[in-house]
Amino acid sequence: MQHKPTPQIKTLNAGAASPAARGASALMLAFAAATAQAAPATPECGDDTACEQAAGQATQPGGPGAIEIVEVYGMSGAAYRARRSGDLRQLSDLASTPQTMNILTQTQILDSGKSDLKEILSSQAGVTLGTGENGNAFGDRYIIRGHEARSDVFVDGIRDPGMTTRESFAAEQVEITKGPSSTFAGRGSSGGAVNTITKAATPAEDFALVDASVGTDDYYRVTLDTNLLLGSDAAVRLNALTASEDAPDRDGIERERKGLLLSGFTSLGDRWNVIGDVYYLEADDVPDLGSYFDRERREPVEDIPVYAQDNDFLDTEVYSATLRLNGELNEAWRASVAVRYGETENDYITTGVRGTTRDAGDPVAPGAATMSLSTHQGWQEIDYSVAQANLFWDTDIFQRESKFVFGLEYSAENVDNGVFDIQNTGATNCVVGGRGGASPSYCLIDGNGQLVSNPRNLLQREFTRGGVDAKYNIDTVSAYIMNTTKLADRWELFLGLRQDWYDYSNDVVSRGEALAYEFDDDLTNGHVGLVYQLADNGNVYLTYSTAANINGGESDVGGNCGYGGLCGTPEQAAVADPETVENIEFGTKWELFDERLLASAAVFRITKDDVMENVGDSYSQLGTLNTGRNRVEGVEVSLTGALTETLSIQLSAALMDSEVLESVNEDNEGLALSNFADNSVYALLRWEPNELFAIGGAYTYQGKMFGGQPDTAAGYDAETGQYSIVVPSYGVFDLFVNYHYSERLNFRLNVNNVTDEEYWTAAYRSGSFMYLGDARNVRLSVVYEF
Repeated sequence: MQHKPTPQIKTLNAGAASPAARGASALMLAFAAATAQAAPATPECGDDTACEQAAGQATQPGGPGAIEIVEVYGMSGAAYRARRSGDLRQLSDLASTPQTMNILTQTQILDSGKSDLKEILSSQAGVTLGTGENGNAFGDRYIIRGHEARSDVFVDGIRDPGMTTRESFAAEQVEITKGPSSTFAGRGSSGGAVNTITKAATPAEDFALVDASVGTDDYYRVTLDTNLLLGSDAAVRLNALTASEDAPDRDGIERERKGLLLSGFTSLGDRWNVIGDVYYLEADDVPDLGSYFDRERREPVEDIPVYAQDNDFLDTEVYSATLRLNGELNEAWRASVAVRYGETENDYITTGVRGTTRDAGDPVAPGAATMSLSTHQGWQEIDYSVAQANLFWDTDIFQRESKFVFGLEYSAENVDNGVFDIQNTGATNCVVGGRGGASPSYCLIDGNGQLVSNPRNLLQREFTRGGVDAKYNIDTVSAYIMNTTKLADRWELFLGLRQDWYDYSNDVVSRGEALAYEFDDDLTNGHVGLVYQLADNGNVYLTYSTAANINGGESDVGGNCGYGGLCGTPEQAAVADPETVENIEFGTKWELFDERLLASAAVFRITKDDVMENVGDSYSQLGTLNTGRNRVEGVEVSLTGALTETLSIQLSAALMDSEVLESVNEDNEGLALSNFADNSVYALLRWEPNELFAIGGAYTYQGKMFGGQPDTAAGYDAETGQYSIVVPSYGVFDLFVNYHYSERLNFRLNVNNVTDEEYWTAAYRSGSFMYLGDARNVRLSVVYEF
């Protein structure tokens, strides 16, 4: 099941195919071009698998009327199956990689009807969402196998820092690595990491494709993907996006996206090439914090009215520029060098709601039940630069095939976090109790139990941008070596070792006190994987991997120890040990039905030690150093690819258990981790009964979760013996139909949440807000190639 990277970039074209995903990624295409060997334009493959892949690539199945999608890393005849990662450092095909990795192809993403990365990831087994709050920023917050991953997001193998909104319009494929992966990712990645492979210019052919959609809730979305040849050895590619919608059945909750990816490719002689890109995304939302948890009824409040204020916003702006040099030094040595500079900005002022009662001193209806509003706000600015160099060596050790990767990386991240100065100018309409006693407030429900008039204009905020309250800087130098060696005909060994040296500083204001943190340290992590080939199409593997994270590693939380920020005084933080993670996984992978289907299963155990623990109010730096220990263990299975020539599947299912093993607070021991779902399933089926139609649907199930602080025990009420905040389990069905009208004109219909299920995807630790999943929505797309 070992396959070499495609050497023939000129054969990417599959007939009239011209996709949402034609061309190669910024990494693999340029690398393949530089290392290509001379060959006929239409090779005769015989038994050579790599040659077959070059000739066919992974075209979307379908009749001659389909506008085919060429999945650069995929397999011919299997719409949902990717053969390999787009990360050059992953030396083995997915079927031979000793680790759980879910790769989502463009065909799968389009069929799912999802576009924001948050939506795409949260439907996958083993991945849940967290919330923002005053203690940590709003934006995309992922949790993989029970562990925070909001800082473990990568683009083309390079870390993408910051809390932002992320989109898929420029994605070739999305890769979710499960389990600690610091050998590849560096610091963090306790539960896994996410890597988006971007579309890139290809010298294979000209094409242009427009995908235009309209739908319910004032939805529209238009994407453009066009590639233009500039002679025989150069090309430019443009991907553009404009989109807008109201959240389904939540009038006034808005989402707007504008994006662009401009990529260029040019050869430098026979062995070297350069590929560069510029990426821009602007996301402007009116955010919705959803409902809240009713502690008496022990369930979220249903049918919550829209309460976001007229000037609420969540605005993200992202810019990055990347340049890569790829080439062949000789037959045994190859090189890839990348540099990137990026800036992100994330600003938000949003409104929350909680259930309460009017105080006895309320002049209208003392003691009456009501809902009061709150404000959550902040801003973050980031600039970062990265240089990464990889050297690849193919050799023999004792006459056994061996492949090495030697890597160096330097990164500098500078993050400013701050708040807005806000004044509410609207007249208060109730008196409610709070931490500081009774005070005038803004209530959604009047004294008669009815929704107040004009609920979206109660606070009438006036605001200005305030100063910096946390100035985070981290410079990191990393060196790593990885090796894949065939030990015998049926045995293969993967070894990885990484060393990170970092200089860290963070000037924070914690409860009005200015504190200056500054320290440096190093992290050592490794990965060992052993694969045994049971048959030509199946194997078993055993893997051990580690990860580590530093005190104050999350860039958006300053001195808020309870949210992943700094714990302890500056002197204490400087001597704290890093949090460490160990993972052991035993699994099996099988390529079935002429290798069109990849079936995998794994049992795993992740143990996190030396956890920093908050002992204050979560918003201060009060905490203990290296006192916590927790564990996640479980089973994950997946089926990806084609069951028959007409039926494709992408299935992932996880059954997991989490437990706090040690804590400074003994009452936490034995409890489950917060924001963790024991059971989750995602199944997407695609059936093509004839050349004109593709019909399918998806089912997403997520078991119940319990609210709490990141990476620690969920909130628990010892008196009642119940977890304090519960996110109920849910199951959602989606449907889609593709109609291939002609070789240039196709149609796609998506109906998401067919049964109009009301469900919640995440909860803040106090239950004060619970994110709502989207209600039923319908979208019709027209895809035209010109």
